[in-house]
Amino acid sequence: MTLLQFEGVCSAYGSARVLHDVSLSVSKGERVAILGRNGVGKTTVVNTCLGLASMQSGRMAFLGRDVKAVRTFTAARSGLSVVPQGRRIVSNLTVRENLILGGAPQRKGRWSVDEVFRLFPILKERAETPGTAMSGGQQQMLAIGRALMSNPDLLILDEPSEGLAPVVVDELGETLVKLASGGMSILLIEQNFGLVHKVAERYYVLSKGSVVEEGKLAGLSMETLKKHVAV
Repeated sequence: MTLLQFEGVCSAYGSARVLHDVSLSVSKGERVAILGRNGVGKTTVVNTCLGLASMQSGRMAFLGRDVKAVRTFTAARSGLSVVPQGRRIVSNLTVRENLILGGAPQRKGRWSVDEVFRLFPILKERAETPGTAMSGGQQQMLAIGRALMSNPDLLILDEPSEGLAPVVVDELGETLVKLASGGMSILLIEQNFGLVHKVAERYYVLSKGSVVEEGKLAGLSMETLKKHVAV
């Protein structure tokens, strides 16, 4: 089943068009990456999904249904969960409260506060700590845990390695692989080649708002992947 599909999507912020004729897809159980330099439109893919960027033409479908957007205020209960760039932890809430904030009670599934604590034991230790009082890596764990709380059909992560030490990025990769092995469908928007190589099965490369390269990662070396992205 195809969870998310773009067909010839053009989208913009006001009069400034950013995406040009973008086509991509993520199927159930897949791990797909979108690669590209800063400013090429990667985050605009997410914002188009959420209606924060306006889709001017083309077709977008989620869970097999054509949509103009999966709005931010309905995304969680619709089955789409986003770990945003910069994490956006709510500063005046504890770790536990930030997790509860991500819940969608009408969606049933594996993920609960206790299950997130099993995945990230450090969050259990710091459950009553303000969410922003933790390290960057721990905040990223919290952001992922919060996104999982809605038991999504598709998990989108926007630049999750940003600002993290290499050892923390490695741990993040292991976590995403673990989630994928449990059946989670993942769209990873990322510049870190090592993380993409570890997690994803397929990739798209964006340049100047257009898909200029796509393929499978199996058998593709990290050096070759870097050459594909150097466009």
